[in-house]
Amino acid sequence: MSRAERAKEYFLQGYACSQAVALAFSDVMGLDEATISKIMLPFGGGVGRLRMTCGAVSGMAAVIGMTCAKSENTPENKKATYAIVQELCAKFKAETGSLICAELLSGMKVAVEIGGTAEARTEQYYHKRSCGEMVALAAKIVEEYLISQGIL
Repeated sequence: MSRAERAKEYFLQGYACSQAVALAFSDVMGLDEATISKIMLPFGGGVGRLRMTCGAVSGMAAVIGMTCAKSENTPENKKATYAIVQELCAKFKAETGSLICAELLSGMKVAVEIGGTAEARTEQYYHKRSCGEMVALAAKIVEEYLISQGIL
């Protein structure tokens, strides 16, 4: 199963978009699934359902941080890590048109609710939104990058 398929499966199991992407890489992140799930939960719904940066994009950035960033807190490390994230975000945006959760949902003709209670994960929920595809795309982009760097 590809990382993209794995990420989408996590999303279909009810995990937030941010969790789903990161969980698909748990084996290379050096963290157990419970820890990843807790760390990534607040980034779902565009950070706490505020509909800002897409959770799949946040998951993508977290994977890069855990697999590519060096532990030194130096300007060089930050610059190198940010450059990778910017490159991957540009690929995601080229495919989807945005990095912003609210804009992506609006493009799917889904009403954008800021905050509030998460909608129940029903068959209708998954049918009307393509968030699972966004999750799969983010995981695919990260997987391709990690393969190109010899990490996977």
